[in-house]
Amino acid sequence: LGAATGSGALPAEPVARAEITVENPHGLHARPVARLVALVREHNAQLSLRNLTTGAGPAAATSPTQLATLGVQRGHRLQVEATGPAARQALDAVVTLARSGFGDDDLLTAAPGPVATNGRVNGLSNGPGPQAVSPGIGIGPARFWRAGPAPRNGTGDGGPPDADVELRRLHDAREVVRRTLAGLAASTRAELGAAEAAIFTAHEAILDDPGLTGPAETAIRAGQSAEAGWSRAVAAAEQAFAALADPYLRERGQDVRAVGDQVLAELTGGGAGGPSGEGVLVVRDLTPAQAAGLSREHVTAIVLAQGSATSHAAILARSRGIPAVAGAGDDVLQLPEATALIVDGTTGLLLVDPPDDVLGRYRATAAEQGERAAAEQARAGEPAVTRDGRRVHVEANLGSVQDALDAARLGAEGAGLVRTEFLFLDRAAAPDVDEQEQLYRAIAEALPGLRVTFRTLDVGGDKPLPYLRTTPEANPFLGVRGVRLTLAAPQLLRDQLTALVRVAREHPLGIMVPMVSTPGELQQVHVLLADVLRAETGGVRPPGLELGVMVEVPAAALKAAAFAGLVDFVSIGTNDLTQYTLAAERGHAGLSALGDALDPGVLRLVEAVCRAGAGRFRVGVCGEAAADPLAGPVLAALGVTELSVSPAALPAVKARLREIDLADLAERLPACLALPDAGAVRSVLTSERS
Repeated sequence: LGAATGSGALPAEPVARAEITVENPHGLHARPVARLVALVREHNAQLSLRNLTTGAGPAAATSPTQLATLGVQRGHRLQVEATGPAARQALDAVVTLARSGFGDDDLLTAAPGPVATNGRVNGLSNGPGPQAVSPGIGIGPARFWRAGPAPRNGTGDGGPPDADVELRRLHDAREVVRRTLAGLAASTRAELGAAEAAIFTAHEAILDDPGLTGPAETAIRAGQSAEAGWSRAVAAAEQAFAALADPYLRERGQDVRAVGDQVLAELTGGGAGGPSGEGVLVVRDLTPAQAAGLSREHVTAIVLAQGSATSHAAILARSRGIPAVAGAGDDVLQLPEATALIVDGTTGLLLVDPPDDVLGRYRATAAEQGERAAAEQARAGEPAVTRDGRRVHVEANLGSVQDALDAARLGAEGAGLVRTEFLFLDRAAAPDVDEQEQLYRAIAEALPGLRVTFRTLDVGGDKPLPYLRTTPEANPFLGVRGVRLTLAAPQLLRDQLTALVRVAREHPLGIMVPMVSTPGELQQVHVLLADVLRAETGGVRPPGLELGVMVEVPAAALKAAAFAGLVDFVSIGTNDLTQYTLAAERGHAGLSALGDALDPGVLRLVEAVCRAGAGRFRVGVCGEAAADPLAGPVLAALGVTELSVSPAALPAVKARLREIDLADLAERLPACLALPDAGAVRSVLTSERS
């Protein structure tokens, strides 16, 4: 097994050892493994892991394929062993990462829709039926993946391969793929966000996996071509994944195959290929790189013969708004080109060559959905004024410049939340003031004249920074995160405030401080901000600069009046406020029913904040509940005046608010607040709505 120094064998006598328990819903899949590998490579130490639950291992901590084939599922205990000059520091860092859930983003736990078992017609009956992957209706002719150019001969003259030449070819091909993956990560981060971009970061880690490169180079030195050596190494890794018991981890072998095929395409000149035309793309499966190149304008829907709602291709399809189903069975690959298809990615329905009346019904439904969306978008630039004349400001949650451009196009009245941590993650050192200023200004300029509220760095035990040493915590969600961390690392906060103040001289700007529990924490931020203002503006506060807090901690909600005089606004983060109020971790699949912001306990906290803020400070909501068709109006009826949602949700949220009489809803809320749980509240609101 490879070690961090590439020396070959794992050390026989580790000088440091720890046991950890994996809490990720899907265990150690590609992205958590990639984060672990990147962390280990930063230390002058060699680490190995054993799965104490199954007895598998050891595996080198720098090999994604070896780590993944430990078959680590949720609840498994791992033993981590380290040796080398920085063994203890490396071990502590790994323990901290494990306690944070390896930085997992929970994207894979939220696959939409049920599995439909009656989705196929006309004899396509192999398998259990398609699975809902990405919501929406897509109609069009069947199109298939068209292969790239024919491959060229790997050795050129047909003679025995020269080992040095073949090693160089493999190295060069991997470098081309590395640049491609880095570009995909950057463009995906800008277009869709950091979570989706992490897919390609994980693929970069596989590209450098000594469990692949080592065997490939050994085979090449033994006389094989670069193509043959690399293919054999990839096939061996795939076989190791295929032997795993857990189906989710077994499916992660697709990531190895995806990276392997990209390198092989570069070696052979085979190219990536693409859809055979506009319509419904029918394919066995898609690599993340292939999925990233698809657009809604050319691909009306996707049918995967294999795959699942948890695949990386599925995540990217959802992010791009392309309806999709997976697991449709290999029979779909035998359909004639241009066969008429209907895909309902919400229910998991696939109809092949449907009768005219069925096709007509679905076209009508799709058209109705499209017309409603178009009508909402046509009025997106208009304010959201309720039937009883109340104006609710609808703003956008942003994570990139592209988000800001989309928000401007879709009628945002500002940005209620800009997540700045995407600039700090997945890098070896913190961004300097100039880099931050450039990005913050670009986001502000995308929404000219509108207030843009930037959340200061919101990381910590559950989202660790590799360049900021933190002490392992038993419960990172209740640990040193948000304002607690930035006050403990004041230079990070000072640099961020400096960049924001510079932008605020030209643009209306809000600074929002996360995870605040006491007024004393905000007073410390005031002191630091005053120092920055003296250095940048001679102590003069730009007229458009505001300071506020996120209310995520129940104690902060209950004593919100204590923040009067210290804040211009507060924004309620319903995701964390709900998690802390119900003592139900927001990413825990088994507790999802508890994580509902319409729980009367959460609503009472929102009501308390609005009551405290009346005439003192503005109250907004930037959590997921703001876009909920039932919860959004309830929040406004409680006194919230600003709702901040994802850019795509802006038109629909505004349209829903225009249909509501908030005064009437407010009169009915006391009865809802007396109900036992969120389910009861939703039931009442749904029945009244119908």
